[in-house]
Amino acid sequence: MRDEPLKQQTDIARAAALVADPSRARMLKCLADGRALPASALAGEAGVSAATASVHLAKLVEGEFVAVTRQGRHRYYRLTGPDVSAALEALALIAPPLPITSLKQSNRTNALHRARTCYDHLAGQLGVGLMGALLDHAVLTGYDGVHRPEDAVRDRPASYGRDIRYELTESGRERLRELGVDTGRLPPRRPVVRYCVDWSEHRHHLAGGLGAALTARLFALDWVRWGAVPRAVQVTDEGRAGLECSLGLTLQP
Repeated sequence: MRDEPLKQQTDIARAAALVADPSRARMLKCLADGRALPASALAGEAGVSAATASVHLAKLVEGEFVAVTRQGRHRYYRLTGPDVSAALEALALIAPPLPITSLKQSNRTNALHRARTCYDHLAGQLGVGLMGALLDHAVLTGYDGVHRPEDAVRDRPASYGRDIRYELTESGRERLRELGVDTGRLPPRRPVVRYCVDWSEHRHHLAGGLGAALTARLFALDWVRWGAVPRAVQVTDEGRAGLECSLGLTLQP
């Protein structure tokens, strides 16, 4: 008789303890766009010394929140995967707002609310607006993009980002192909369509393989660019026109 695999419970307290430190939380938020950053940049973002940042980063690496790679004499850190970013996004839904005490903090907050990345896909007003446009023009179908926890489908196991099923339509595949997104070449091991509940807008934004591919294409077209604030994204003038023409998304100037 085969030995059954050992069933274990997850150690939520240990994971929560890693996020609970304010300096580590700032580092994780800075890494939430999926890019790799050097320890010096993360130390500056967290407002701590290089030595203190090294201790924090070692704990995050040990806890498998963050991975590290060497390039010459430098070490670069990034989140271990989209699940970490999704967990941070979900936690932000129930977290109290940070106090804003300066014009700089206000500008950063406004930039993140307007447009940002959530690991490798778009979030904020831009992200939920894009999701809404995809639904309005039948690129996606299945739900309306509004966050209603009570509407989660109850006949299949609840899973963050999958309890409500969005589907890519055939006409949507063609529309995206015209934009340069080949949905037939998305990574096979990653769900094509998932969603995140956007913490600032409390609506759904597009995640999964399609969300990543579409975001990468918008960067390649120079329709969106990285902003000065970590994670923040700016839409170019060409991007505003292109998004309206190709996907029916009208953005306020």
